[in-house]
Amino acid sequence: MKPQYYFSLLFLLVLMACKPQQNTVANGKDDGIITFTFIQLNDVYEIAPLSGGKYGGLARVAYVRDSIQRQNPNTFLLMAGDFLNPSLLGTIKYEGERIQGKQMIEVMNAMDFDLVTFGNHEFDIGEASLQKRLNESQFPWTSANVRHVLAGDTIPFVYWRDGAAVPVGDTQLFKLSDSDGTKITLGFFSVTLDSNPQEFVSYGDVLSEAKRAYQDLEPITDLVFGLTHVTLEQDKELARQLPKVPLFMGGHEHNSMQVSTQNGTIVKADANAKTVYVHTLTYSTQTKKLQIDSKLLPIDERTPSKPEVAAIVAKWDKILQQSVSEVIDNPNEVIYMAYPPLDGTDSASRGVQTNLGAIITHAMALSFTHDVDGALVNGGSIRLDDMLAGEVTSLDIFRVLPFGGNVVKVQMEGALLLKVLDYGKASGGTGAYLQRYNIAESSTGGWLLGGEAIDEDENYTIAFSDFLLKGYDIPFLTPKHPGVLEVYEPMESEAASDIRKAVILYLKSKKQQP
Repeated sequence: MKPQYYFSLLFLLVLMACKPQQNTVANGKDDGIITFTFIQLNDVYEIAPLSGGKYGGLARVAYVRDSIQRQNPNTFLLMAGDFLNPSLLGTIKYEGERIQGKQMIEVMNAMDFDLVTFGNHEFDIGEASLQKRLNESQFPWTSANVRHVLAGDTIPFVYWRDGAAVPVGDTQLFKLSDSDGTKITLGFFSVTLDSNPQEFVSYGDVLSEAKRAYQDLEPITDLVFGLTHVTLEQDKELARQLPKVPLFMGGHEHNSMQVSTQNGTIVKADANAKTVYVHTLTYSTQTKKLQIDSKLLPIDERTPSKPEVAAIVAKWDKILQQSVSEVIDNPNEVIYMAYPPLDGTDSASRGVQTNLGAIITHAMALSFTHDVDGALVNGGSIRLDDMLAGEVTSLDIFRVLPFGGNVVKVQMEGALLLKVLDYGKASGGTGAYLQRYNIAESSTGGWLLGGEAIDEDENYTIAFSDFLLKGYDIPFLTPKHPGVLEVYEPMESEAASDIRKAVILYLKSKKQQP
């Protein structure tokens, strides 16, 4: 079956499922049955299609939403957190300041989102930028457990509308009716995991705050749904303790899943809109029975785009391409085939040695004319929070390392190198955890370089990301430390002049090229 025919058939099946049931009651009387649709996204960091246009793209999602909504006006577009950060485009400066999710809000406004909640990455961009994005948004936000710490007080976040501050509500109500007069009220609650501590954010307990929100909604609604950004295990516990909630539309995990529990079903789509979940729900006000038909719809090159949204995406993409082309000639060139996938998730980059970290640091080591002994980069520099699978483009490497920076060659004492490595190990779970090349732990807990124990009395030449040598993640690691003997800054002609260029050139030299 040809790909375009496959998409057409699958999408036709989705549309058929979304179409409201025909009114079987004579004279247009209320039949007590209503059909409505949720289109669920989560963990979307990029507005444009990825991998050279093969998958994702919010203009395509907008087309899907409009097509379904023409079949059934009771169609709602929902985002289960993580969309303001991380993204390559968000790190670029435009009109004097970093974009930091502005592009996402503009596109989501054009898509007419109906409800969103906070993911843990929303707080990466800082208090001031988050407030700007809240104010720019034209859609409602909800959270039962996230609060703003402001001037010593803990209050709901707000967004400004027509000169008035609108608090982010603990819950959200949707009032629905259909052509024959059937009416119901839907309730939504949202909670976010506390994995991103920030001074301006207070996280309430996920379970207790979800229970409180549900108890507020239950007496005034026909149905209550969860729009969550927590781990799968937390979602399972919510489903266990809130047995009347039939559907938890979640985020945080980046791979699609549909997990049935003894009570409700937990559903998550693939990150970056590679897929969306389309939930078609039919409810009887007489029997109180609910039927749910959930279909995972791929969003890829077979999916048409909504022109109005595509134009906004194109505007921002032009800004991105101009910025990237200052470093590399062909941003969309496929440079590598990632089989198995390269792990750029935050949890891995900040806690274990990864295959992607090994590639980055090996590229750093090879980026100089003369050899180095090893290479180190802080896991926090890897900002993808996703897997790279299949075709990898130069632009993907910019997504992995959006802040760029030089690779520097440092001659240092072994004692300082050991202290740096110990600090990185102790910093597991944070951005200071170190990805390494030619450096490993020994079975006894010490450190090996090239298979030999590091001698504190010897000197070594190590390639570092320039960020690491500024003392931000490892406070004592600066050029002024007495254990730093010499620092070599690369010339502009060297691959080391930009860490992203170094990685791109390294991958292009590998045998996995297409």
